[in-house]
Amino acid sequence: MQPRNMSMSGVVDLAAVKAAGEAKQKAEQARADAARRGDTPPAGAQRLVFDVDEAGFEAEVLQRSAEVPVVIDFWADWCEPCKQLGPLLERLAAEYAGRFVLAKVDVEANQMLFQQFGVQSIPAVFAVVAGQALPLFQGAAPEAQIREVLDQLVAVAEQRFGIVGAPVDPAAAGAEAPAAPQPAPVSPHDAALGLAHDALDAGDLGGAVRAYRNVLSDDPGNAEAKLGLAQAELLQRVQDMDPQQVRKAAAENPKDVPAQIAAADLDLVGGHVEDAFGRLLDAVRRTAGEDRDAARVRLLELFEVIGGDDPRVTAARTALSRALF
Repeated sequence: MQPRNMSMSGVVDLAAVKAAGEAKQKAEQARADAARRGDTPPAGAQRLVFDVDEAGFEAEVLQRSAEVPVVIDFWADWCEPCKQLGPLLERLAAEYAGRFVLAKVDVEANQMLFQQFGVQSIPAVFAVVAGQALPLFQGAAPEAQIREVLDQLVAVAEQRFGIVGAPVDPAAAGAEAPAAPQPAPVSPHDAALGLAHDALDAGDLGGAVRAYRNVLSDDPGNAEAKLGLAQAELLQRVQDMDPQQVRKAAAENPKDVPAQIAAADLDLVGGHVEDAFGRLLDAVRRTAGEDRDAARVRLLELFEVIGGDDPRVTAARTALSRALF
């Protein structure tokens, strides 16, 4: 079951969604054509970690991204942070056991790929899902942050594209051969999620919030319920606002954190995603204590509304880390 779009102009990037869908169709068509020709999969297709060059990029990354998220690690032998990040990513690829695969690109030997992705410094980590490239993070980030990004990537790949991962090569993952896949069970929360989505569509924001919270009380990691709750809570916060008064208060009192938080909510509902993020990042930089924490928490909540795969969220999350540390 997929979460339904909110009735909020601009929050969902329709152009990006359309492009992603077209990319997925192209990748699936390429795989179907290869199957009809009797082509064999590229060497090492089942491996969780592999090197890739410009010649093999289409087959090993673009086509494979229709079946599993492909994380790309841009590195070089002379890059010391790369030597820290690379082994961590390889360990996580084995731990995630096929929910994503890791493609390693030596930028010295593959300058064209380096330029095509617009990489400015290394290490740099991107992902490709259904043929769509997504920037993840840059630099040797903390493991906890990397895990959060990977969890979001896996969730988005499954929810938006129906991509659930690749078969595991036991030799690559260091595990015994997996059992034959079983049909996916019907989630016990599907009915509750359906009611929550219906309430959200009908404008019953209180009912939607309660329904999503009920699901999360039983299943705290349910990504669909988290997204729906973030959407419903945002709409609930802004429904009684006077936009003109809120924006006037924010403009006249730039150091008033509650005023900036309210204005950021309106920015997001109006589709001004970067303005909303920038407003709260400025509040985090200017303040301390409870005010700073309030701005930080609201920014994280708005990240949930947009989705962790959005490049604007990735950039803002990096900026937030710099502001905090």
